[in-house]
Amino acid sequence: MKEKLEVIKAAAMEAISSAIDEKGIEELRVKYLGKKGELTAILKQMGSLSPEERPKMGQLVNEAKSVVEEAIGNKADQLKAKATELKLKAETIDITMPPKVNKVGKLHPLNTVLNDMIDIFQSMGFDVLDGPEVETDHYNFECLNVPADHPARDMQDTFYLGENLLLRTQTSAAQIRTMETRKPPIRVICPGRVFRADEVDATHSPVFHQIEGLVVDKGVTMCDLKGVLEQFAHEIYGKDTNVKFRPSFFPFTEPSVEVDVTCSECGGKGCRVCKGSGWIEILGAGMVHPNVLRSCGIDPEEYSGFAFGIGLDRLTTTRYKISDIRHLFENDKRFLEQF
Repeated sequence: MKEKLEVIKAAAMEAISSAIDEKGIEELRVKYLGKKGELTAILKQMGSLSPEERPKMGQLVNEAKSVVEEAIGNKADQLKAKATELKLKAETIDITMPPKVNKVGKLHPLNTVLNDMIDIFQSMGFDVLDGPEVETDHYNFECLNVPADHPARDMQDTFYLGENLLLRTQTSAAQIRTMETRKPPIRVICPGRVFRADEVDATHSPVFHQIEGLVVDKGVTMCDLKGVLEQFAHEIYGKDTNVKFRPSFFPFTEPSVEVDVTCSECGGKGCRVCKGSGWIEILGAGMVHPNVLRSCGIDPEEYSGFAFGIGLDRLTTTRYKISDIRHLFENDKRFLEQF
């Protein structure tokens, strides 16, 4: 039995020395030291020895188990350290290499100008409201003093979705909804996307953006309208910008005006952008028509108001000197990265 123990011990030590991974060393531990292992089996055979031989043989077996167990532990530590070293080498980061830079997106120029305009009007006490893009004929035309046979409908050439449903042609519809649900004083702007069947060219698009403003209160006059719009123009284009009001016509305002500002390209001297006039038209405005107030349940004898509509796309192109409005909708990164 002693000779057999030596053979098992030698075989175990050789196998441990040749192990190449942690899985293999665990298999050897089970083979020699487990409940059914070879060294454990020798202990079970000691019942066949004489009482004098048992203590000596038991001591030899325990010494062999200790030697094998220690060898297995040392080998396992070596293999674990080697595996860790290989893993660290595989995961090494070369800190001398340039880092991977995450590209951060930017606001679209339309959103940048929109945010600036909202800040300007909020500083003057305006609330910001939204409305549905799919509107009824009632809110988009009828309540704005544009009946079914009015020629202004032909000018807008609307996208209809049914007999009484259409894609809104102006955010004025949101103003009507506001006047129906709020009592004066009212001071709101309504930004949003609008739709008209325009031919696509450098200055026109069937989809564009507006910001319309509305003020209704007692004693509101054209002087108030001029003061608000002059302040707005100076905030957007600079304090040296001149502002001009020209008579015009809109069905929902009376009197009505077009508002021009000094051409930002030539400073008012005249160029191809302003067609030699020195002026750029930026918005339309006027005093709210009494019929509009009356249709919303507001007494025009007691209250008055003014409204204005600003083309966000045109304002953006003039502010950034963009020659073609189509660039704003094409999502060309080469163009957008300039902003």
